[in-house]
Amino acid sequence: MSSVEKVEINVEIKSPADKFHDVFSCRPHHVNTMSPDTVHACDLHEGDFGKQGTVVCWSYTHDGEKKIAKELVEEIDDVNNSTTFKVIEGDLLKDYKFFRFIVKATPKGEGGSVVNWTLEYEKMNPQTSPPHTLLDFLAQCTRDIDSHLVAQLQIN
Repeated sequence: MSSVEKVEINVEIKSPADKFHDVFSCRPHHVNTMSPDTVHACDLHEGDFGKQGTVVCWSYTHDGEKKIAKELVEEIDDVNNSTTFKVIEGDLLKDYKFFRFIVKATPKGEGGSVVNWTLEYEKMNPQTSPPHTLLDFLAQCTRDIDSHLVAQLQIN
């Protein structure tokens, strides 16, 4: 019997938590301009950006391959700067029965933030590797977005 597993990574950034959160909660279609080497597009399929229940389709390059992920925005928590996406179609579902991304930005006391990415998944079979390289991908994307926001907000 399979069970839901979890991996996570924390990435320290200079940007304010609410500004980073706004990118994934309200403006995911801008990620490709902030991290063009990793994300190529985020297209709206149903609903409206910034709303729970919205369906978006990501085009991205991971492990040297172009991939897609159609995702349902399950939850947007503006108080805790958290957004949850559930994969409903795409390449990840070739290896996993279930896949969820949770991205949360928490302010640091001395300025900046810590971005936590949590991946919850259920493997198709026990031989499937945990998605550690996807965490590396998300860390790079996070750093790219932070660089863009830092330049935009003129943060030192």
